[in-house]
Amino acid sequence: MAAESFRAEPAALSSLRIRLSDGTMAPLNALADIQVVEQRRALGKFDQQRAFRITSGVIPSTTKVQGLAAMEEAAKSILPPGYTIDSAGISRQIMQEADSLVVTMAMSLAIVYLALVLQFNSFRSPLIILLGAVPLALSGVVMISFLGLTSINIYSQFGIITLVGLVAKNGILITEFANELSAQGKDRVSAIVEGAQSRLQAILMTTIATVVGHVPLVLVEGPGAEARGSIGIIIVAGISALCSRL
Repeated sequence: MAAESFRAEPAALSSLRIRLSDGTMAPLNALADIQVVEQRRALGKFDQQRAFRITSGVIPSTTKVQGLAAMEEAAKSILPPGYTIDSAGISRQIMQEADSLVVTMAMSLAIVYLALVLQFNSFRSPLIILLGAVPLALSGVVMISFLGLTSINIYSQFGIITLVGLVAKNGILITEFANELSAQGKDRVSAIVEGAQSRLQAILMTTIATVVGHVPLVLVEGPGAEARGSIGIIIVAGISALCSRL
């Protein structure tokens, strides 16, 4: 390493003597010109290409999917030709899995429906259970997303799938008991009313316990809070919407 006196200022490098191929010594300014140019300390790279990163947030009542779409439209109108747009982190997961929610929901409902068909030995009772509870619970999810308390992301999708299974449990309790009363000779309306009345206390107890048990996920802080919070908010909102209707 050169002495500190040669490294203190860029101009000092001009007097630095180097050995040539024939063995003689020559000052550096006889061989090269020294210029001071401003450059970034480090050049960012992404996927082995030079890149710069833009971070942003979304306003309430706007999903991250909508925010990413708006950012891409703005970038396409500003960036010169030759630039490409890509996402990283959670944004990349959203772009890759934005259309997976519909497929995931359809598969989860199909699995729950087939399991209920085997349990009740009927194709009609599972439809009653799912159509009576799932849409009401999903209305709470939509309302929470609309208010901006959470977004439909990969974590909230797990919460929605879990929510479908939890709300189906309440319908199972009523439908199974009503089917037993109907088999004993009671008419359908009386069987449904008596089944709902007799199972109301059990449903409310399990529903309130489920909500209270997931409240810590909503209030969690620290690393991973966003993931656990999204799951907790979805489950609490969906179950609460169903419990309020009961």
